[in-house]
Amino acid sequence: MFVTRRMLTLVLTLFFCHRADLPGLSDYSRQSGACDPRDGGIAGAGGGAGTEAGDWRSAASTVFFSWISGVIQFDFGQSLRFSEPVLGLIASRLPVTFSLAIMSLLLTIIVAVPLGIAAARARGKAVDLIISIGTQLGLAIPSFWSGIMLILIFGLLLKWFSVSTYVPWSENIWLSLKSLTLPAIALAIPQIAIVVRYLRTTMLEQIGEDYVRTARSKGLKNSSVYYRHVLKNALIPVITVVGVNFGEILAGSLVIEQVFTLPGMGRLLITAIGSRDFPLVQGMVLLIALIVITVNFIVDLSYRWLNPKIR
Repeated sequence: MFVTRRMLTLVLTLFFCHRADLPGLSDYSRQSGACDPRDGGIAGAGGGAGTEAGDWRSAASTVFFSWISGVIQFDFGQSLRFSEPVLGLIASRLPVTFSLAIMSLLLTIIVAVPLGIAAARARGKAVDLIISIGTQLGLAIPSFWSGIMLILIFGLLLKWFSVSTYVPWSENIWLSLKSLTLPAIALAIPQIAIVVRYLRTTMLEQIGEDYVRTARSKGLKNSSVYYRHVLKNALIPVITVVGVNFGEILAGSLVIEQVFTLPGMGRLLITAIGSRDFPLVQGMVLLIALIVITVNFIVDLSYRWLNPKIR
């Protein structure tokens, strides 16, 4: 029943998130005379008269459902800007953005969890103060500025990484990993700060619970209490934050891909919006929404593993 409810929520959210208008679409539709977004526009869906006196919205609704029927058949239409199938354009850019997001998320978890635990265990001490200062800086510094500094220090001065050069995974795994490392770090810095602060707070709350005092009264070591009991309960709200942060990472990639000139979905989406490429924008929004909703669905399922009492 838990999984069924989450699946229903996923489908409904994915459907209704697309009932939005692209700025400038009405003007474009009056000029284009096209019939279907899969063919390059929406104006013709109302038989020509649908775009007069504000009736273009009715035509847009008709074409929207026509577009949905095409999506079910994996037909996302034709890009107006590139004159290529939308699905093909997205497929060529998706590996870059998805790899960047996954690397940033893994980096966030790997760095933030140990720091959050260390800050909680050293509450009020020098280690806690240093970590707190670091998280404040991480939250205050924008990702694009971090990216520029990383390029300047590690790319131009130390020359440890090549900048403005992306190598596909199919060509060289090691060089591809190096080309995505700096962008992933720039994206992960603010997310690490958020997760560290959240994990520290939740762990300190859990330390004061009765079950922790009971575990210590039984003679368990502090490390066992922290890692076997406190951490597992503290991770439930933290996982929610990580799931939400994944959406923020995808949003942040729009800027980071511009800074590092990565050929990902972020640059493609900005180009599509600037050129009023409605079929491409709608296809990319669908995919991004699907990814974010799927991640949150996985987060919901992970609650059952961490706490079987959740129904």
